[in-house]
Amino acid sequence: MSITAHRFRELLGFEDRGITRLDKRVEPIGDYVVEHLQFRIGDAEVRGILTRPAEIAAPLPAILYGHSHGGRYDVGARELLDGREYLISPLGPVFARAGYVTLCIDMPVFGERADVTESAAAKALLWYGQSLFGEMLSDHAAALTYLSGRDDVDASRIGAFGLSMGCVLSYWLAALDKRIAAVAHLCCFADFRTMVELGAHDGHGIYLTVPGLLKEADGGSIAALIAPRPQLVCVGEADHLSPPQAVARAMDELRPSYASAPDKLEFISEPGVGHEETPSMRAAVLRFFERYLG
Repeated sequence: MSITAHRFRELLGFEDRGITRLDKRVEPIGDYVVEHLQFRIGDAEVRGILTRPAEIAAPLPAILYGHSHGGRYDVGARELLDGREYLISPLGPVFARAGYVTLCIDMPVFGERADVTESAAAKALLWYGQSLFGEMLSDHAAALTYLSGRDDVDASRIGAFGLSMGCVLSYWLAALDKRIAAVAHLCCFADFRTMVELGAHDGHGIYLTVPGLLKEADGGSIAALIAPRPQLVCVGEADHLSPPQAVARAMDELRPSYASAPDKLEFISEPGVGHEETPSMRAAVLRFFERYLG
């Protein structure tokens, strides 16, 4: 199974959206800085949170951070600063201290955009043959446009990172947009056909339902569009959102695309680990971005 980036965009209902910064409040915190941002993306006002080193000597590498779901619609972009129960610690300060400019925005129905339920938003779009995840990816790409245009960012060294919903946001956007130089994603890489066969697909929110997608593509073939750009895949073997059978099928579909550059595909699969980041995953992510962006 294979798909082109153009066809993938069509299935998602992906749109190239403009982004305008409306407001910025700078909050210095010791050796790093938090920027509280407000954007206009399309017709929506969207909150963004950005972390960066306090001292900037030259354009820096950057990371576009996709926040997770976890049923906490009130969190959104605050995950960058506050973390989640399945993260070791908040990554905004960690990435800033490692020398990265990192941006996270509220996805539709999350954070300051939680003025409509996921169910209502997704169902309305599905009636029109569109998807909530297509809306999310369109906004995520607009955030990438803002990040790549900053004076303190080296646009040739932008990576993407996310766990859970953020995992899929990160590798699907990297499949669509070559401005992402490297992508590290945790705890949601799987073959969805296998998920359906196992009855495990219902663990995902309705936001991820894309009409007709599985007739033409799946996790492995989507991730294959990233090759030969570097990609780090981390999963836990006891994770109900990425069961081993579904991960194996996705990896079997992904690996051939890296045949000419096998060292650029890294895979970590941890026995007994559920839907959570582990110390070895954290260390691998930092090594990965240092190698390819640092």
